[in-house]
Amino acid sequence: MTEAPASGRPRAVVVTGGTGALGRAVVTALLARGTRVAVPYRKSAEWDALLATTGGREALLFGRAADMADPKAAAAFVDEAAARFGGLDGVAAIAGAYAGSGTLEVAPVEEWSAMLAANLATAWAVARAALPHLLKAGGSVVTIGSLSAERAGAGAAGYAVAKSAVHALTRVLALENQARGVRFNCVLPATIDTPANRRAMPNADTRRWTPPDAIARVVVFLLSPESAPVTGAFLPVDGPA
Repeated sequence: MTEAPASGRPRAVVVTGGTGALGRAVVTALLARGTRVAVPYRKSAEWDALLATTGGREALLFGRAADMADPKAAAAFVDEAAARFGGLDGVAAIAGAYAGSGTLEVAPVEEWSAMLAANLATAWAVARAALPHLLKAGGSVVTIGSLSAERAGAGAAGYAVAKSAVHALTRVLALENQARGVRFNCVLPATIDTPANRRAMPNADTRRWTPPDAIARVVVFLLSPESAPVTGAFLPVDGPA
């Protein structure tokens, strides 16, 4: 199914973290709907791997190396994507990382700043960069939070605080922009069933882990016109598919 906004052009979405496990699933799901997708990446090998999974839909993709934690770099990437696509309809702010090296006095100092940069700074920078484009015709931003930040977080203070800040940022932006036609919602996974998580937790019970494809379907719904009445929502996505 191909979707188009009122302008008649194909819908266009920026996906940060689009080369990771969840990001690839979101990109793939968007491409299947005929959406054009812009993906910033850190290394060319990540982009090449994404292209290899697109099923021949490379013509709908735009990618360029960009540090999305840097506001200037994020703005340059988003502006270029909007210019190429003739506008912008949504953002999936998926970029993030996890580290949990122990309690506050044990975890490396660098872990704190790294978690804030990877999880919060990327979401803030892409939302700020995209908002002027989304205000032109309405749009949707979906952030990725964390149920563990809501429920626990012991041993991973930097990660828990960064994701909690993403939750707060989403809530504030939803309130600020509801009357302006731009929606902000947050998806809250628990443990995502990825190869990296299986390697990190080889003895874990994976039966309740959630596959990336299942989470991607929720993200794509929140980006789509079908979810037009929904803003300021925080959706737990923490069960098996």
